[in-house]
Amino acid sequence: MEVSDLTAWVQEFARLVALERDELTALDSAIGDGDHGFNMDRGLSAAVAALEASPPESPSALFKTVGMTMISKVGGASGPLYGTAFLRMAASAGSPVDAAGFAQVLHAALEGVVARGKASVGDKTMVDALTPAVEAFDAALASGGDPFQAAADAAEKGREATIPLVARKGRASYLGERSAGHPDPGATSVTLLMRAAATTLGNAG
Repeated sequence: MEVSDLTAWVQEFARLVALERDELTALDSAIGDGDHGFNMDRGLSAAVAALEASPPESPSALFKTVGMTMISKVGGASGPLYGTAFLRMAASAGSPVDAAGFAQVLHAALEGVVARGKASVGDKTMVDALTPAVEAFDAALASGGDPFQAAADAAEKGREATIPLVARKGRASYLGERSAGHPDPGATSVTLLMRAAATTLGNAG
């Protein structure tokens, strides 16, 4: 995966978030601050613009640009969490990034999100989608399957699994039992992130 492939991934993630902005906002209105869709769309639009204005020369530089932009442009919890994820990717990325290297990047992102948000699987956060995605990527890579599609499918299942959960972290946790019955917005945006990877990186090497 060259820088151009990874740039296409970020661009596709931004496109999907823009398409689903209102849905993400509706989900967040039900159990959060109601700004996840708007904030993610704004941040990713700015990240894509930054990449176009100054094309990065390495995967690490690309991830750093996205991470710094998300932190500076996105409010709420999602900016620091996604920003940390991409900055951890930047610190772990080689050049170019092969499938095994992408697994390493995903692990770094997950570790960063967990460290920043202090959440674990079952807390009804983005970790509920990101953790199974990383695990599925590893498993498919080891078995010779398509790790990108496996990760996307696992993220979707993780997102669905958040619906009956009572939130234990974040703004949704203030609602107690009323947070059950809704998918987590962060887990939903992670699903878009992994779906974008399956679309753009699955055949990139």
